[in-house]
Amino acid sequence: MNTTSEAPETVAPVTPAKPAEAIKPKHKGSARLFENPVLERLTHTHIAGPLTIFFAVAAVSLYYSLSQGLLTGLSAFGLFLGGWFLFTLAEYLMHRFLYHMKTDTPGKAKFQYTMHGVHHEFPKDKTRLAMPPILTVFVASLLFFIFRFTFGNAGFGILAGFVFGYALYLFVHYAIHMYSPPKNFLKFWWHHHAQHHYRQDEIAFGVSTTLWDHIVGTMPKNKK
Repeated sequence: MNTTSEAPETVAPVTPAKPAEAIKPKHKGSARLFENPVLERLTHTHIAGPLTIFFAVAAVSLYYSLSQGLLTGLSAFGLFLGGWFLFTLAEYLMHRFLYHMKTDTPGKAKFQYTMHGVHHEFPKDKTRLAMPPILTVFVASLLFFIFRFTFGNAGFGILAGFVFGYALYLFVHYAIHMYSPPKNFLKFWWHHHAQHHYRQDEIAFGVSTTLWDHIVGTMPKNKK
């Protein structure tokens, strides 16, 4: 009787959560966050998916509000800028206080590593530079209901600016990690974010803009 059996499929072990201070950047590879293959697959995405969704939401929101007479051109423009400005503040606050929360318990360490620590350990993993499309749709929908019911018709303009800012943040963040610094004034953004990743993670929280780092006082100090 043939007793030969097929070898079980080898599955990479789940990467254990690490406190922020123990994370060392690696320029190759990727971490496995979940044993469940479906959940694990959902943690990876191509940058084009979230970008397309957020830019489309911004465009549709503006078009609908203008075509239906809910906003005028001038008010839509002003609200768009206001929503964009609001996103820059949300970007800074979430990056500083949520993604870099104190990991004084195992639960917090696991949450922080899954949400952001894994990015600091594998900063070149291009499939984890944006949330999966299913979460992108959920976030866009949630933002729509929040802004619509909080600000009424004005919420369409604010939503457009906010998700446009979100898409711009994703694009800038992806470019910083995936491409070499350009030899022009844009190099500043590459240098600024590198300070956060490779010098100390308690500074330079802004990605799409350094505005709030200047205001709050978390800009890197220049050294010769």
